[in-house]
Amino acid sequence: MTKYSIKKYNQNDYAIWNDFITLAKNATFLFHRDFIEYHQDRFEDFSLLVFENEKLKAVLPANIKGKSAYTHQGLTYGGLVFSSKLKAEKVELILDAILSFFKENSIETFHYKPIPGFYFPKGNQEIDFFLHHRGALSERKEMNLAVNLQLPLHVSKSKMKHFRRIENLDLDIIEEEDFQPFWNSILEPRLLEKFNAKPVHTKEEMALLKQKFPDNIRQYSVYQNDEIIAGITIFETENVVKSQYGATSEKGEEVRALDFLFINLIHKYKRKGKKFFDMGIVNEENESGYHPGLLQQKEELGCAVYNQDFYKIDIK
Repeated sequence: MTKYSIKKYNQNDYAIWNDFITLAKNATFLFHRDFIEYHQDRFEDFSLLVFENEKLKAVLPANIKGKSAYTHQGLTYGGLVFSSKLKAEKVELILDAILSFFKENSIETFHYKPIPGFYFPKGNQEIDFFLHHRGALSERKEMNLAVNLQLPLHVSKSKMKHFRRIENLDLDIIEEEDFQPFWNSILEPRLLEKFNAKPVHTKEEMALLKQKFPDNIRQYSVYQNDEIIAGITIFETENVVKSQYGATSEKGEEVRALDFLFINLIHKYKRKGKKFFDMGIVNEENESGYHPGLLQQKEELGCAVYNQDFYKIDIK
């Protein structure tokens, strides 16, 4: 029977970890150590490396809080990362080895948030099955909205009507290297005004991440008469484009500048051959669990619902 050894990540593993991420079946740039560690002061890292006869076979970006382990809470998504050569039976053995390692380290619960299925067309749900058969419970679900760019686009007639009108308003779409105009003039004030909230990333953090991942992080802004009125921050992976942030000023709302930008970017990335445009979740702390207006807006832009699952398993 195959034996796996588990090792907790430390800085000496930086190179071997990142080399593995570049070749893995189911990894994105969010699993690179430079991304995981940009906010390391906020989380107690408990990332794991899994070896078979001293050869790295899988990694798990993770953190701990008290007696609980999480697929890293500082990331949009997570999960066990492994190579395309690893068969499902071995994924099962690796999961058991990880659960045993957690038990040895007095971890009582494991919270698992997988990557949405559409990120990896070749499949990535082996561990979901094995978690279920070990007693994992569905802790919650969130509706994640995405456009399948491999199919004909279906933007609503009303949005297309406004889009054609907006095209004549001399709006300029600019890809910017500097996040400051969008953060200072649009994103931060609008989040504060509408939700009394702040963006997860500061503009300084975004600038740092952009420097480390220049091909994966992009800022698109809409200007009218040299004034920024809307913007979308993009996280780009091999198959998927994700709108990490999107916001508009009051003037931008009047001319529907955010829809204008979304529709242009959807067409742009469809032409580039991306498979999905991920517009993120629509959850809200209310009785229904979601924001109806946001759901409608994204559906009218051509999105469909792809559930984001959350699992919890007690370590026995």
